[in-house]
Amino acid sequence: MAPRSTRKAQLVSLFAGAGGFDIALERAGWDVVVATDHAADAMETLRASKAAGIPIKGRRGKHLAKTTLIEKDVATLTADELRPRSAGPDWRPDLLAGGPPCQPWSSAGHQKGLKDSRGQLIAHMIRLVEELQPRYVLFENVRGLVTAVGPKGAPGEVLRSIQDDLRTLGYSSRIATLNAADYGAAQRRVRLYLIATADHELPEFPEPTHHRYGENGLKPWVSLGELLDSLPPAQHDAVVRPNGIDGDALRQLTPGTGLRTKGRVMNNRPSGQWGYRQDAFLANLGLPSRTIRTASTPDWIKLPEDHDIRRLTWQECAALQGFPRDWRFAGKTSNFFRHIGNAVQIDAVEAIGRTLLESVRNGPADTPPPMPPWPEYLTKRVRYTEAEHRVNGSLRTRILSNK
Repeated sequence: MAPRSTRKAQLVSLFAGAGGFDIALERAGWDVVVATDHAADAMETLRASKAAGIPIKGRRGKHLAKTTLIEKDVATLTADELRPRSAGPDWRPDLLAGGPPCQPWSSAGHQKGLKDSRGQLIAHMIRLVEELQPRYVLFENVRGLVTAVGPKGAPGEVLRSIQDDLRTLGYSSRIATLNAADYGAAQRRVRLYLIATADHELPEFPEPTHHRYGENGLKPWVSLGELLDSLPPAQHDAVVRPNGIDGDALRQLTPGTGLRTKGRVMNNRPSGQWGYRQDAFLANLGLPSRTIRTASTPDWIKLPEDHDIRRLTWQECAALQGFPRDWRFAGKTSNFFRHIGNAVQIDAVEAIGRTLLESVRNGPADTPPPMPPWPEYLTKRVRYTEAEHRVNGSLRTRILSNK
């Protein structure tokens, strides 16, 4: 093992969006050299937040202070554009991080996968891995990517092909699904993470710091109610109250339940497969929130001191994602919800960032890292999906085609 490095660890941030990755990794001790996205309002958010000089929690310095912001489609980005101006052609970032658009794989979307043009952006991230040769890669996406089907129609095929493409470039990778609530977030947000390296140690993902019941020496989960208690009162113009027939039904709900969707008949569920309507759920203040979405219809809450239920505000959703209170979201309020919901959960990524920073400072490994197998809980998920496709495949295809 080489001597421990004390230099600044540098990263390139792709698909930066509103800056979730950048906030998390700067808190963990990384320097963001470049952050890039093609969306004008996302880049305006980054520019405004950079200009505001927002302090980095737990560190000296301001967010994005030394970061070059590039508004450009990743499909046309080159390695030369992402290198610092003072760097030579052999410069390598210590980390290339990004979460390509998740809609192609999300259960909340149409799940078109590789047929969706956004699903093909992963290939451009891998191309930039080849061009830049980063010491580490960090990739985030929705849990649905674990079982996403590829050209052969096999669940798990897409994720395995991503790992195979990285392996062709010499990179071994490790995958896991992590729940942000296990790392101190007041949100139950489960996401897929992949870390990869060609010439350094391939570390394990960080151990949880929290547990639902605070078992085994871990802290108990942070509840939605605790998070809301730590925030200023909701701004009057951001509060949305219910009205109409749905409003009457919502007021009758028990916290932790919602209005049901109509049941979908499946071959192994003749009575129907139902769920809660995404826009009609009353949150349980004693638990972390459900996953924050991109829609401007977040969950309803009933505070002890309030006379009626209301929706979570965009400021509260941003806090649940870990954004600083003074982060400068640009555009219309509907854009705020979209950027907040698309972002990574900052507490969870900060924990991963600290692990990767420790590893990169340890220097190159003596031998290339071996490729670890998938965790058993993910292979079981793939097997379950394979069985579900055999039983309900034709019905699911018709349902998705009608979305």
